Amino acid sequence: MDAFLLSTAVIFVAELGDKSQLMAMTFAARYTVREVLLAITGATLVVHLASVAIGALVGNAFADSQWVISIIAGLAFLVFAAWTLRGDSLTADEEEKARRSTGAALLAVGTAFFLAELGDKTMLATITLATREGWFGTWIGSTLGMVAADALAIGVGALLGRKLPERVIKIGAAVAFLVFGVLLIVEGVTSR
Repeated sequence: MDAFLLSTAVIFVAELGDKSQLMAMTFAARYTVREVLLAITGATLVVHLASVAIGALVGNAFADSQWVISIIAGLAFLVFAAWTLRGDSLTADEEEKARRSTGAALLAVGTAFFLAELGDKTMLATITLATREGWFGTWIGSTLGMVAADALAIGVGALLGRKLPERVIKIGAAVAFLVFGVLLIVEGVTSR
């Protein structure tokens, strides 16, 4: 349960201001919200299952050196904080592909999200969490966190248009990553 709650919160925060949210809003303008959320959920389940598998393998390989994993995870979260502040945006090509995608909505949206999430900070954050937490809770929690953040973006985007307080969202998410990173580093150093 701890893995579920932690990964839901961390991935929700990681997804705030991410390009996946921008994609979700773009696709929601073309397809129904239901279709977009189903496709996001399917793609996220697959990507995050691979992420937790990688994280669990790394965690098991270094089981005797858990303090090292804590420090590396903390440093990774500090990088995620900087990455979040730098921001993410859709390229003109990505936005155009989202706008003119044809075919079944689930396939078009699901494929776009799957490809966009490969190597993204939410995938890397899920791998990081899975090195320390249970794989199943991390998988389900990270999926829920991402889908909830994207659903929020679709809802807020529908209500407010594109006038989201992006700077405030970026700073809040970066601070959360910074806090998690510092806590993990302190845990690693003190448990040595």
